[in-house]
Parts: sequence; structure tokens; C-alpha cells
Amino acid sequence: MARILTLTLNPALDLTLHLERLEPSAVNRSLAQVSHAAGKGLNVAQVLADLGHQLTVSGFLGADNADAFEALFARRGFTDAFVRVAGETRSNIKLAEADGRITDINGPGPLVDAMAQVDLLMRLETLAPGHDLAVVAGSLPRGVEPYFLTDLITRLQGHGLKVALDTSGEALRAGLLATPWLIKPNVDELADICERDLASVEAQREEARQLRAMGIEHIVISQGADGVNWFGPGFALHGQPPRVSVASTVGAGDSLLAGMVHGLLNGWSAARTLRLATAIAAQAVTQVGFGIQDAAQLQELEGAVDVQALPEQQEVSR
Repeated sequence: MARILTLTLNPALDLTLHLERLEPSAVNRSLAQVSHAAGKGLNVAQVLADLGHQLTVSGFLGADNADAFEALFARRGFTDAFVRVAGETRSNIKLAEADGRITDINGPGPLVDAMAQVDLLMRLETLAPGHDLAVVAGSLPRGVEPYFLTDLITRLQGHGLKVALDTSGEALRAGLLATPWLIKPNVDELADICERDLASVEAQREEARQLRAMGIEHIVISQGADGVNWFGPGFALHGQPPRVSVASTVGAGDSLLAGMVHGLLNGWSAARTLRLATAIAAQAVTQVGFGIQDAAQLQELEGAVDVQALPEQQEVSR
């Protein structure tokens, strides 16, 4: 299998509280709680590890509460290449209601100074060679400007790595300037930086055409329960997941990205790649936590995913 480098610049300790229903301005008692060392790149890494790949994980990590992350790296066999910075890694609270609604309360995280940023870029000079691909995922921490992401991706590409990018806002806008190999925004994130409505397939197709003209080979647009649209070299496909009981939507997009990377690195057909990736994302919403926890369930979900060529001028059925 492949050697993959994931970069999580703004990881988090996720605390998920399960509630029957959130009542604002009232005392709410949780039915259960689960905590995870998380962050988009780390979530991707866990799924890729379950698919058999070797992982190096990097980014910025608060030195004052690194224990949970270090335990994850040891348990998963990840090579730890995180730069420690002063302070605590942020904590994110997820309020998960019985009907599947999730309320996120995300903490600010530590301030990453210029010295730490240079340290990471220099560390990548020795880390990147020998890896087959890099995944850059998640938001930017305090102190890190969007242009840092452009530089980061360009440096990784300079070592011959394909780069898959999953971020949003100004970070996504800056990342696109480096023309990554693959991007995986959700439809709202892409619409935000394009400043246009992307509800229709034709609008997405037009935007994907422009992005591919820039040199971005794969544009994967996630749409939650409405599935995934993938615009690649010479094809446009839609993957529709089966209906599942939702426990938490946290990590579904990260799981999708991991499945896409796995199929593409293995040289699978586009349809097979999208079918597995969509199934992994569907499984992710049935559980709290990250990774492939039930291989039999995943196989069943994969068989229920519908993959079709996207119509030329018609909205995907809702």
C-alpha cells in the first residue's frame, strides 16, 4: 500500500455529547459522551490506515494537552511529525441530538507563531520525499495566514507529491492558487468562494470546468444525503448513498476523501472508487468516531450505493 502524509494545521479534541433534544436557555443533560483526538487530516488518516496504508501525520499541536493525540498516534502506528507549539490544542464540542442534528461549538486553539510555521515547512523538506501523496485538510489556526497554505502545497508538489486539499473559506481560495491534484469541498464551501449558487449540476459542471482548466484534476463536491458529484478527466459522476440512521455527521467528508484517495492510488475505475468512497462516508454517519469499524456493514453499504453519469443539463434528483 501507499505511504501517505496528512497535514492537520488546526487539530482538535472533539467532545461529542448525545442529547435527546437541545433546549436553549435550559439545563441539558447528556445521555452519553465520547471524546476523540481529531482534526480533518487525522480523521482522513484513520480511515486510510484501516484501508491498509502507512501514515505520517503532521501539522501544529498544542504542547500542553498533546497526550490524547500521542496516544492516538501510538495506537494507530502513525509516524508523528507534528510541530509542538505553546498552549493547548483547541477543544470542539459537538451536541448530537436524537434526530441527527449536530450543533458545533469550536474553540480558538493556540496561536501559531512565525517560527513554528518555518519549522513545519523545514520539517516537510525531509518528510515529504518517500511519500506517495499528501492530504492537507482542515482550517487554519490563529496566526497562520492563507498564503501559508499556497506555499505549503507548492513545496509538497516540488517534492513530486500529489496533493489532495479539503478546506474552506480563504484557506480554500489560497489553496486553489497552488492547483492541488484533488479538492473536496462541500457544495456550500465551493459556492462561497465562487460567489455563486451551485445547486444545479450544470452550475457545478461549469465551475469544475474552470477549476480543471487551472490544472486541478479532480473536483469532488459533497452534498450530504444528496450524495457526491465528481468531475474528473473525461467524466462526471454522481454517487448516491443509501439511507442510513444518522448518529453523527462529523467526519463523513473526511471519510469520503480517504476513500477517494484509496481508489485513485490503487488505479481503480472511477465508478469503483466513487462507490467505495460514498459507502465509507455513509458508514461514517452511522457511528461516532473515525475509521472503518464494521467491514461487513461497509460491504453491504457499498452494494447499495448508486453510481451514475451526471446528466448534461439537469439537476440531480433530490
